[in-house]
Amino acid sequence: MLDDLLNFKDMCARFEVTPRTLRYYEYIELLQPHKEGRARFYGPREVRRMEVILRGKRFGFSLEEIRQWLILSQSQGPAAERQSIVAIADRKLDELTRQREALDRAIVDLRAMRDDAAQRQAD
Repeated sequence: MLDDLLNFKDMCARFEVTPRTLRYYEYIELLQPHKEGRARFYGPREVRRMEVILRGKRFGFSLEEIRQWLILSQSQGPAAERQSIVAIADRKLDELTRQREALDRAIVDLRAMRDDAAQRQAD
């Protein structure tokens, strides 16, 4: 059984997170490692949860939204989790699309301002 467990240091290294981050995820109960004295060990379930946490963060989800995914998956199973992910992902995609459109407009405006200033400088 110990072969499929990662210790605290190995978990940090595998996911390239700081010890503080890993402890925080435990504190807010996103992760629940097996403890032996002061040592913590992470099994396949915790590794999968960490993958979900980091993927969710990369996509811009809050830790509370990620917590809801994890709770849903644990309590209602993979079908409910997938249905929830589709709904949440659709909302996030809409939000990211709006942000990208706003950035595209800002880039166009900034280029125009820069080009105008450069042209006036050359005159």
